[in-house]
Amino acid sequence: RRSGPDRARRAQPQHTADADSAPQPIGPPIPPAIEAKQLAPDIRAELLTLDKSTADTVARHLVAAGELLDEDPEAALAHAQAARQRSGRIAAIREAVGVAAYHCGDWAQALAEFRAARRMGSKSQLLPLIADCERGVGRPERAIELARSPEAAQLTGDDADEMRIVAAGARADLGHLEQAMAVLSSPAPDPSRTGTTAARLFYAYAETLLALGRTEEALQWFVNAAAADVDGVTDAEDRIGELA
Repeated sequence: RRSGPDRARRAQPQHTADADSAPQPIGPPIPPAIEAKQLAPDIRAELLTLDKSTADTVARHLVAAGELLDEDPEAALAHAQAARQRSGRIAAIREAVGVAAYHCGDWAQALAEFRAARRMGSKSQLLPLIADCERGVGRPERAIELARSPEAAQLTGDDADEMRIVAAGARADLGHLEQAMAVLSSPAPDPSRTGTTAARLFYAYAETLLALGRTEEALQWFVNAAAADVDGVTDAEDRIGELA
């Protein structure tokens, strides 16, 4: 009787030469309608170090990831990871994986990818996202440290407001509601603003007021959040219905 390696070789399934040499696809199929030229020019420029075929495939995966992000973040993550498998040393690709993982609630993976993107010279402002991931993995104190950093002090506009939202959330995680309110109140929110960041800021303000037992004020800020939320990123209208 034969045994050992010789027997093991006989037991292995036989493959044809064509099957062995056929390239295995990486990642999910890309819809035919998606084209590389749909990717933002500045991101496509980061792909110039790749050969044209690889660059086009990576670009199409990134476009697919962007289109799927809101409706199917898990599928978006699969496309972003497929792009990373082809080239993991480009900042825009690592950032795309981070954003998709963030939308999936995979805070640890998102944190690792955002940090990698920063090391590779990402041009995006990732600090608020990194701080929020620190909250997600159970380190609100670290999020607060990042919000107090010199880099955070240089943030302006929507980036500064996003960091305030994260810092206030970290304070709330620790049960420090008055401190969370102080963060959101300096400067005081402007109810005339509109847009995604304004809506998120107003919503966080309303949530904090509600946690402090200031229900009437909270209701008004949920109304402000709904009015500002032109893209429907919050459930402010539902909260109004609950409180009205």
